[in-house]
This record gives sequence, structure tokens and C-alpha cells, in this order.
Amino acid sequence: MKPPVLAAAIMLFLANGTASAAEKIRVGVPQQVVHWMVFPLAQQKGFFKEEGFDAEIVRITGPSGRSALMSGDIDYYTTIAFMVQSAVVGLPVKVVAAYVNCPPFILMSRPELKTAQDLKGKTVGVGAPPGSSPDVIAKLSLKHLGLDADKDVKYVYLNSHERTYLALEQGLYAAGLIPPPFDFKGAKLGLNSLARAAEFLTYPEDGLIATVKKIKEKPDEVRRVIRAGIKANRYIRSQREGTVQFLMAWQKVDRETASANYDSAIRSFNDDGSLPEAGLRLIVDEAKKTAKIDREIPLADIADLSILREAQKELGTRAK
Repeated sequence: MKPPVLAAAIMLFLANGTASAAEKIRVGVPQQVVHWMVFPLAQQKGFFKEEGFDAEIVRITGPSGRSALMSGDIDYYTTIAFMVQSAVVGLPVKVVAAYVNCPPFILMSRPELKTAQDLKGKTVGVGAPPGSSPDVIAKLSLKHLGLDADKDVKYVYLNSHERTYLALEQGLYAAGLIPPPFDFKGAKLGLNSLARAAEFLTYPEDGLIATVKKIKEKPDEVRRVIRAGIKANRYIRSQREGTVQFLMAWQKVDRETASANYDSAIRSFNDDGSLPEAGLRLIVDEAKKTAKIDREIPLADIADLSILREAQKELGTRAK
């Protein structure tokens, strides 16, 4: 006969072992680009485990990510602008946190074109479709530089930031909107950096989006996922070497490229998961234009930040 204490311990384990196991969740991330590293890093550095999760990062983009979120094939998605476009036309999803205040896109021009005025009448390359976040940011960058973004330049839309950079390198376009590390590579070729979006714009892109059903039924799960993202951002902001090593492995790049990625993008990451209201309003307004909607859409219909505030309080951050 087993000693009473041991027998009781075994019975307790059998009764509660399943409950104490890590919860499985799936988080959709669109690309292995530097500003999408928050949750992949949270997984690799153990922040999901700290919050009680066995997390799987699923690489999935656009409409496929939206469909997977609504069907339950993934639990969360991370592309704010695309999902806001869907929420504006009635999809029951909401933004619950944001980790990147603005993607680290840079408008770069050919060596001989040194100012924004030199771009008049010329072509700008954008590595995504019309109406996408890169398209909006490219036009806002040109407007910031004093140009009429709809009249002063023409656009060519490519389905790849790398292709945009290569076309710019080959002199096919006057300028292009590109993310790190292409700004680093372009500077070596003499390309001019005309505008860095994160220096003058808030346009929250990498964040956390959940269904209304998930928010209502599993607020504790949502809160812990938000916490994992905040922990990841704090690591990114404070641990340059560890983040560079992560980028080398995740993106399969050399140290020089990973370091350039980090240094160019670091200012885009916040440390508390806050969602910039002005940036969200900008995204909503752009989505309304695309959907041809005239009525006012309250931000409360698009975002639910109540759980974020709980997570911030638990992590010692004052809500903004």
C-alpha cells in the first residue's frame, strides 16, 4: 500500500494535471519582416510559457489570416490595418493591443534625386497593392515632404519589398518605399533617405486582433497574450544583442543585416502595447474611403482596450 501522503499526491496530480498543462494557442503573423517579430520572439524567449501558453506562430497573410481567425484555425492575428478594414464593414473583430507605432518604412530616392521636389513627374515603387499600409504610408510620406501625393508622382505596385528595392537599385524608379534592411543596403549604393515614416507618423500595424467572441468568453487568455507581447517589446527595446541574435536565426540573415534591421526599426516598438488613437483614426478613415462609407465610426467599435489596461497595470505600466 502506498503511503497516504504519496497516494494523495498522485490522486491530486491525476485530477488536476490536465488543468495545469500549458494552453495551446495559435497566433498568425504575416511575414518575417523586422516589425513583425514581437510574437515570434515572445515564443522563442519563453514569454508565452511564462503566461501559461504553448504557442504556435503561423505565417499567414491577408484574407487567409482573416478567414483563419474567424473559423478558429488561429486564435489571434496581428495585422492591424487589414483587420480594421474588415471591422469597418462589420466583421466582429477588435484590436486589443498594438506593439509597433508605425512600420519602419523609408522613402528612398536614386542618388541623383536629392529632394522631394526632384520626384515631380516621376515614378515611386511600392511593394504592396493599392490601399495597403505601404501605399498609405508612401503617400503620407510624400505629403509630409510637401508633394501632392495624388498628382505629383506616379506609382508602380509590386508584391514584394525586395523587388521594389531591386527595381530602385536598377534605376527603374525614381524612388521607392522600403523597409529595413533595404535602407541599409541602399545607403551603401548612394540612395537618399528622404523620409522615415516612424519619425513623423503614427500608423499602428503590428498588434493583436481577436474576435469579439474571444474577448467576451476568454478575457483572461487575451490578457495573458497581451502581456506576452509587452514582455517581448520590453526585451526588444532593452536587449539589442539578444534581439540581433534572434533576428539572425528567425530571418536567416548575417549579423550585419540583423544589426541594420534592429537599428533602423527599434524606434517603432513601444514598451506597453498602447494603441495610438491618432494612428488608429487614420487607419479607420482610410478604411472608410476604401469601403465608401460616410457615417462616423466610433473607435470603440474597432478597438477594445479594457483588457490591455489590466495587463499594463499588472506589469507596472501607467495606461495612456
